[in-house]
Amino acid sequence: MQTVADLLSVSRWTVYRLIWDGYLHSVQVGRCRRVPQGALDAYLGGLLGEVA
Repeated sequence: MQTVADLLSVSRWTVYRLIWDGYLHSVQVGRCRRVPQGALDAYLGGLLGEVA
């Protein structure tokens, strides 16, 4: 989660809120939550689509 937060330059809690609100998809592996690269790319692509 921290890596995604670093890539987006936001806090860890912002990443969790994006997941809870359904903007960013993730998977749970044991007790850890992971964001696949494709989900991050889709989220960023959606942001770029809003700007264009």
